[in-house]
Amino acid sequence: MSPDRTNPIARVLDRHDKDLLAGWLDRQLQSVGMRRDLLDETLLREQSRQFLRLLRDAVATASDDVQDASWAPVREVLGAVSESRARQGFTPTETAMFVFSLKEPLFALLRQDLGADARALAEEMAKATELLDRLGLYTTEVYQKSREDVIVRQQQEMLELSTPVVQLWEGVLGLPLIGTLDSARTQVVMESLLQRIVDTGARIAIIDITGVPTVDTLVAQHLLKTVAAARLMGADCIISGIRPQIAQTVVHLGLDLTTVVTKATLADAFAVALQRVGLSVLRATAPR
Repeated sequence: MSPDRTNPIARVLDRHDKDLLAGWLDRQLQSVGMRRDLLDETLLREQSRQFLRLLRDAVATASDDVQDASWAPVREVLGAVSESRARQGFTPTETAMFVFSLKEPLFALLRQDLGADARALAEEMAKATELLDRLGLYTTEVYQKSREDVIVRQQQEMLELSTPVVQLWEGVLGLPLIGTLDSARTQVVMESLLQRIVDTGARIAIIDITGVPTVDTLVAQHLLKTVAAARLMGADCIISGIRPQIAQTVVHLGLDLTTVVTKATLADAFAVALQRVGLSVLRATAPR
C-alpha cells in the first residue's frame, strides 16, 4: 500500500525507514529491559523491520483505530512477539518496550520533518504518542493472556504429576493423594484412575488420603464420585489413611462413608486388597 503523502507519520515511516529502524534497534539494545541472554539480535532486527513495514501500511489507511481490520497484521506481529517473550520469561515491561522504545527515534524524525511548523509537530507527536501507547498496551494484554495460559498449563501438569496411579500388585492399584481435593483435581484424579483401570484391568483401587489435611463435605463428595466411577469400570475402591481427626470430622459432619471400605493405614488396605484378589502374604521361614 502506498503511504498517504499528507500523513506526516506515514511519510516519515516511508522516507526514513532505514534511519528509523537503526535508531529503534539502538534504543532497544540499550534499553535496561533488553535481555540479550533471551533474545537473538538477528531475530530482533527481523521482528522490528517487519513491524515497521506493517505499521507504515496501517498508518497510511483512513483508520487510526488499532482494533480495526486494517490493523490486523500489526496486531498479529505484536501478538507473536508478546507470546514468544512471555514463554521466554520476559517481564511485561521488557515486552512493552518493544513498542515504547520506538517513540524517541520516531519523534526525532518528526522534528526533523516538521521542525518549521511547531503546531503541526505538536499534533503529530501527540498522535504518535497515542498510537504507540495503544499498541504498547496491546502487547501487555497479549503478554498477560499468554502468561495466564502458561500458568494454567503448568497447573494442569502439576495436578497430573501430583496424582500418580501406581500398580501395587497384579490387579491392585494405588492412588496416593496429597494436598487439597477440589473439583478440578477430582476430575484429574478420576480420569487418571479410570484410565489405569482400563489399561491394567485392575479389580481393586486403594485411594490413600494420608496426605489430605482435612476432609469436609466437599472432599467426601469428591471421593464418593471417584469411587462410584471406578465401580462403573468394574473396580472396587478402598480408602486408606483415615486418621482419628478425620474420623471425628466425618462423624460430626454426618457424612456417609459406610458404603466404602475404609482403613487407617495403607498397609491395612493393601492386606484387604490382596485378600480380595485371592492372595496372601506369608512370613518367610528364617534360614537355619
